[in-house]
Amino acid sequence: MSTQRETHHIVVLGAGYAGMAAAVQLAARTRKRGDAVRVTVVNARERFTERMRLHMVAAGRPLDAMSVPEMLEGTGARFTRGWVTAVDAGARTVRVDDERVLPYDTLVYALGGVADTAAVPGAEDHAYTLSSAEDAQLLAERLKALEGGHGTVAVVGTGLTGIESAAEIAERYPRLDVVLLGGQEPGAAMNDRAAAHVRAALDRLGVRVRIGADVVKVLAGSVEPADGESIAADAVLWTGGTRVAPLAAAAGLETDARGRIVTDRALRSVSHPEVYAVGDAAAIRQGYGVMHGTCQGGMPTGVHAALSIDRVLRGKQPKPFRFGYYHTPVSLGRGDAVVQFTRPDDSPRRICLVGAVAVRYKETVTASPWPTYGRMKKMPASGAFWPRGGRFTRTRGAK
Repeated sequence: MSTQRETHHIVVLGAGYAGMAAAVQLAARTRKRGDAVRVTVVNARERFTERMRLHMVAAGRPLDAMSVPEMLEGTGARFTRGWVTAVDAGARTVRVDDERVLPYDTLVYALGGVADTAAVPGAEDHAYTLSSAEDAQLLAERLKALEGGHGTVAVVGTGLTGIESAAEIAERYPRLDVVLLGGQEPGAAMNDRAAAHVRAALDRLGVRVRIGADVVKVLAGSVEPADGESIAADAVLWTGGTRVAPLAAAAGLETDARGRIVTDRALRSVSHPEVYAVGDAAAIRQGYGVMHGTCQGGMPTGVHAALSIDRVLRGKQPKPFRFGYYHTPVSLGRGDAVVQFTRPDDSPRRICLVGAVAVRYKETVTASPWPTYGRMKKMPASGAFWPRGGRFTRTRGAK
């Protein structure tokens, strides 16, 4: 147990969508307490990473830089730059790479995930990823170098990131041969109309789709699908699955098979209730199963963790977290998109948007989070932001 301190220290690890939502909401709800509560955000970079737009960065479309310290300005939350190297759950401390040790009374674990390049031989050494803005920029530089020729780009993984990346690269570099490889048809989780539009868009952009053979090895200059027929590639983008850092498991927190912190209904660690897990770092069970990582679900988990912590600080019990999916927006280059509306369990509804109207919709719901965080800063103590129709709106009575 930690020693008693006059100030209650809340440390938020990670400043992605979920971590920033938790930090800004916490600061807004505790600022009237003055020095009684201190919120500290720890992140490896000062720049906020728009993970949903990294496929655009990779295709050579730079984004506006957003600063985490600037986003926290005026909230009262403090920013600490550094890589988290260890969490001591017994001593309730966090260690960062310059050997600083930060004590906490309450921890919000929001370190998220990265591309799982360790799962397949050669991917770690030879494939590009979209795990960070720096990783996306490395691929952008490689694609720029290939622009004048007729090289081949292999995009591994036919999930949403793979679809968006293949379409974006093919549109931006029409002379490159883009191959999308994976075990399932692109858009397999969508209804027939939406899936057909995805496939038609990929065909229009010249993306070659190869289905039914997972990649089992990545080499310098090629990938090897399970059927044994090697495919030459001048650049390989790996989007086939994610993994989380082993920090939580090493700290003794209860984790699932993927290393995510197992939470109770209020998003607290089931083994260490002073630790809250949000976003991709958490294994959050709902009635339909364990949530999968998306910004759509990440920001609400951050908000709810903040509300739960605030209730505990006021001597109340936290309320259970409830979340249902609403939509799956997928860009297909700059001028085309699909929006598949879903049931709460993420299964497809009959309704979908395609083409220009889908582009406008997606750009609205995936726009810069800065305005949302700005509204959170100014919210009254009785308000909270909850997702409705893919957007955050203020509601009353959150106490």
